[in-house]
Amino acid sequence: MSRIGKAPVAIPSGVTVTVGKDNIVTVKGPKGELKQTIDRDITVEVKEGNIVVTRPTEQIRHRAMHGLYRSLLNNVVKGVTEGYTKQMELVGVGFKAANTGNTLDLALGYSHNIIFEIPKELKVATLTEKGKNPIITLEGCDKQLIGQVCAKLRSLRKPEPYKGKGVKFAGEVLRRKAGKAAGK
Repeated sequence: MSRIGKAPVAIPSGVTVTVGKDNIVTVKGPKGELKQTIDRDITVEVKEGNIVVTRPTEQIRHRAMHGLYRSLLNNVVKGVTEGYTKQMELVGVGFKAANTGNTLDLALGYSHNIIFEIPKELKVATLTEKGKNPIITLEGCDKQLIGQVCAKLRSLRKPEPYKGKGVKFAGEVLRRKAGKAAGK
């Protein structure tokens, strides 16, 4: 049996979980409401303040989905109680970030600034301190959405391996290359 799949997901106080028809699990909490669609073969039940995920057979497909959906439900419960935060760092001379509401204005070394619209479910904040790289902070209750937006931001200017210039996650360690060999 899946070690992750058989572990129940504890429901904190202030969170309501309902399993609707078509296996759609709705979780409401202090940070918002999220829905997660579950495969029709996997069974989800709410028992004694826990979410229990079970599978019908030992098929490879069922075993794979068992742990997956338990992890997704755990992420949803954590998202509506604590929320998720990711920070992006802009490394490069002249790289700037500013936001007005959920619109992000990025100067990434191209001829024009990039205007990036952040989904309304997320909160964005920018921080620019003298002598430090600009930092973009994304907050929200949906872990998948934050990851998708961060990946899109990173794709605008990926960090290059020689000087490390580009958009990277805060704390990310980049693999660096030596560059040209000096002399013969």
